Amino acid sequence: MIGMDHDIDFEVGDFDGDTMDTGGAASLFSVRSLVNFFVGFGWAGVSFYDDISSKAVLYFLAICVGCLFSYATIFLIKKMKKLEHNGAYKIADCVGKNCDVYLRIPAAGEGKGKVQISLNGSIHEFDAESTGEALATGKRVKVVAVEGTVLKVE
Repeated sequence: MIGMDHDIDFEVGDFDGDTMDTGGAASLFSVRSLVNFFVGFGWAGVSFYDDISSKAVLYFLAICVGCLFSYATIFLIKKMKKLEHNGAYKIADCVGKNCDVYLRIPAAGEGKGKVQISLNGSIHEFDAESTGEALATGKRVKVVAVEGTVLKVE
């Protein structure tokens, strides 16, 4: 019928539909490598067409340049994948680490302050309670426990 629009939704194995994921893109036989091979092959063929009279030599050179383009793509993707970093953390990882008091922490049971702590290469700010006396801003403290999202420090 005219004017009907249908959406088709399907799943294939572990494929989640994210085509920008480079999980398998760094292999020799990927679409990206194939496209780059033909780009290099075509550029070399067109560039040297008037300069090289032998078609066999021209094809050989174009194939070599295409392979070089494919290899360069694979090399660069592998190097870029090494730059990936997972910034996820668990608040339980704070126990035993030293941190800095950001906002004054009152004595035990009198209220909360804030601390800054480094986890996985980034600074995070958490609410904190003292297990003893009041702690001034800028003081270096140690996390002894975690209760929910509040750090217990001394």
